[in-house]
Amino acid sequence: MKNALLFSLVFASFLGAAASVPLQNRSLDQLAEEYVKLALEVGAYAPGYIDAYYGPESWVVKHDDRTLRRGFPAAEFRKKAAGILKGLDVAAQNKLSPLEQLRIEFLRKQMVALNAEIDVLAGKKFAFDKESSLFYDAVAPAHAREEFAKTIAALEAALPGAGSLQERLKAFKKEFVIPADKLPVVFAAAIAECRRRTLAHIVLPAHESFKAEYVQGKPWGAYNWYKGNAFSVIEVNTDLPINIDAPLRLAAHEGYPGHHVYNALLEQKLAKGKGWVEFTVYPLFSPQSLIAEGTANNGMNLLFPGNERLDFETKVLYPLAGLDPQHAGKFAKVQTLLAGLRYAENEAARGYLDGKITREQALRWMTRYALESRERAAKSVDFWDTYRSYVINYNLGEDIVRAYIEKTAGPGAPLDRKWQVFYEILTTPRTPSKLSGSGGQQ
Repeated sequence: MKNALLFSLVFASFLGAAASVPLQNRSLDQLAEEYVKLALEVGAYAPGYIDAYYGPESWVVKHDDRTLRRGFPAAEFRKKAAGILKGLDVAAQNKLSPLEQLRIEFLRKQMVALNAEIDVLAGKKFAFDKESSLFYDAVAPAHAREEFAKTIAALEAALPGAGSLQERLKAFKKEFVIPADKLPVVFAAAIAECRRRTLAHIVLPAHESFKAEYVQGKPWGAYNWYKGNAFSVIEVNTDLPINIDAPLRLAAHEGYPGHHVYNALLEQKLAKGKGWVEFTVYPLFSPQSLIAEGTANNGMNLLFPGNERLDFETKVLYPLAGLDPQHAGKFAKVQTLLAGLRYAENEAARGYLDGKITREQALRWMTRYALESRERAAKSVDFWDTYRSYVINYNLGEDIVRAYIEKTAGPGAPLDRKWQVFYEILTTPRTPSKLSGSGGQQ
C-alpha cells in the first residue's frame, strides 16, 4: 500500500526497543502494535474478519496450506491476548489525559472482542446476548411480539384493501422500485447531495474519494470497503429490487457522513495524526462496528432534518428514477411506520442463533413481525448465518449514538451543535458502553 513506508518510519523508533521492555511496563504504543499484529494473525485464519487494514505491509500475515493444516493455535493466541490485556491494565494505572483514557478503554474493549473471536474460531459457541456483549460491548433489549402490534395496526390502517398486510405492502412497494438502468444515476445524485451536505459541517481530507460498484450474490444490501488513504469502494447489492428510499439511505450510511467519512477521519486524525497504529486495522467483530454502524445510521438525521429528505427525493430522485412523485409522501409515511419494527429482526436472530427456532420459523417471524417479503427474510437469515449477532449494531447502535448526541448536545440544541458532537465521536476513540453509560457487560 502507498502508506506502508510512512507507517514503517513512524513506528520504527520503538520496534527494536519493545523486546527489552518488561512486559508489565509496555507503552500504549507498544501494546497497540501487539494488538494490531495479533488481530492480523487471527484474521489470517478467518477470511472477512479484518474489514480494513492500511498499516505496514510487513505486518500482514499469510498462511500456506501446511500451516493451516496444523490447525488454529488458540492457546498461543490466548496467551498473547492475556498479555496485552494485562499490559493495558497496568498502563491504565498511569496518569493519563482524557484522550489517553479513551484510547486505553478502546484498546481494552477491542482486545476483549479479539479474545472472544479466538474462542469462536477454536470452536466455542456463545449465546446471542453473551456474544454481542463480548464482541460489541452491548446487549440489545428483548422485545415481545406484542410490542410490534401497534405498529402493525398502524400499517394496516395506512394500507387498507384486500389480501394480507404483507401482500398489500409488497404491492405498494412495487410502485417505488427504481428501474435497474436508472440506479447508477440515482445513486450518484444521492451520494453527491450527501457529500455536499456533509462538507458543510465536516472538513475531509482533500484527496478523499470513492468508487461505486454494483454486485450480486451477497448476504448484505451494501458494503463499504475502506482501502486506506481516504479511499473507499462502495458496493451495492442488486439481488433484490431497490426502492426509491434506498439511495439516500445507502449514500449516507456507506459514504457521507457514514463509513467512508468515519474511516477517513480515523486514518487522518488518529492513525496518521497521532501515530496510533491501532486505527490502521478494523476487525469486523469488535465494538468499533457498533460505533461505525450507529454513526452511519444517524447520518441521515443530521443531513436531512425535518422534511428535507422527502423534499429532495421528490424533486430530484423521483424524476431521475422515472417514478411518479405523486405518492411520495405516503411512501415516506409507510417507511417511517416500518421503522417501528426494526427490533423485530433482533428477536428472530436471537432465537435462531440460540437454536430456539428453526430457519423456517425465523422466516415466518420476519414476514409476520418485520413485514419483510420471504425473499428479503431469506437474505436476513443468510446475514445472521455469516455475521451472527452483528445485527444489533444497526438498530441498537443507532439508538445509542442518537441518545448520546442528544444528551451531550443538550435539549433543543441547534443542528450545528449536534454535528459537532457527531464529529467528536468520529474522531476520538469510543466504546459503546461509554456512550450508553452502561459500563459494559463482560
